[in-house]
Amino acid sequence: MAEPRLATALWVSAYRRRLDLAGIPAFVTRKGDDTAGAVLVKIARMDGTARVLCRRYDLMSDTRRWDVLREGAEAECDDAVAREARSDPDLWVIELEDRAGRDLLGEDGLV
Repeated sequence: MAEPRLATALWVSAYRRRLDLAGIPAFVTRKGDDTAGAVLVKIARMDGTARVLCRRYDLMSDTRRWDVLREGAEAECDDAVAREARSDPDLWVIELEDRAGRDLLGEDGLV
């Protein structure tokens, strides 16, 4: 059975609230479609490196998961985000700043 879909804008709002409660600064740097936009999460480690995660749907298991799109130098991660944004006008981009690289995406309700 497929997981229920939550409107993207609502999911982003809930995610930002959880990040705020954990003391992780987060910024929406690109607002996409409110109902069905894809989401990228960039985690800047504040040392010149970053990781970009994207939410994927796994047809085999009928579930969603977060996959690493790019990891390494922050400039390279920014380039990867820009490429994705050029090809998807509905894309949301959320940028986090956390030296430990925390993203909370493994918590219940955030997949």
